[in-house]
Amino acid sequence: MPHATGRVDAARAVVFAPLDGTGRAELVEQRLTDAIVSGVLHDGERLPSESDLSRSLGVALVTAREALEGMRDKGFVRTRRGRDGGSFVTYDRDTAMRMLGRRLRETSRIELRDLALHTSAIAGTAAETAADRATDDDIQSLTRIADGADLSTAGGARRAVSRFQLEVAAVSQSPRLVHEEMRLQSEAGPLLWMCLREQEYRDRSALARTQIITAIADASPDSARAATITHIDSAFEWLIDERARIEALALDEASASPAEEEIA
Repeated sequence: MPHATGRVDAARAVVFAPLDGTGRAELVEQRLTDAIVSGVLHDGERLPSESDLSRSLGVALVTAREALEGMRDKGFVRTRRGRDGGSFVTYDRDTAMRMLGRRLRETSRIELRDLALHTSAIAGTAAETAADRATDDDIQSLTRIADGADLSTAGGARRAVSRFQLEVAAVSQSPRLVHEEMRLQSEAGPLLWMCLREQEYRDRSALARTQIITAIADASPDSARAATITHIDSAFEWLIDERARIEALALDEASASPAEEEIA
């Protein structure tokens, strides 16, 4: 089956892949907003037209229009009229971080664990199967992605994770695994890989890719699966710690407010 590398940007393919489910405007809005927050869609970038967006996502034109309106209200998109007009990404790092922080706080520890387990099951199985089926060309494709990863920003590191995991799924030669990997990346990726805002975790991610490539090249399914799951578990543990930090900060702010009002 075709591989993502060298043909399309895998991360962008995920963003504009058809939606599962009812295709509500909220789902379209979340898909595009997550892509902006994770750095897949860049500040100033022109989005597809409403009609093109509705076709690629498999939703009604009115649904795409409502989603863009919602994003404009939240400041993630601006629209310009005229021949050179359209909808353009407006990325504000502080706003994006607050949005992800709020989403993390609203997601329970049980939900986060379930998310990590599901992601591990899909990515781990893909890596395990890839180790049995990879050709020399496949190994070279994975190595090119790893070598070309931009670890200078969270967005670059996130795109590297997306491309690599999607390519591993493609190497497994399972269309179902590729489809599920794409769905998980669009729905869960921005939250799961929040840790990539820290350089330490970008470096850990690069090391994990090296370990996975080595295991696949050595035709070692168990090692490929283990390295993949360890990588995802590390991201999950960071999320749990970050969620606790956000909750503690919120409690501190709440307890400080009455005292401030009394002084005032």
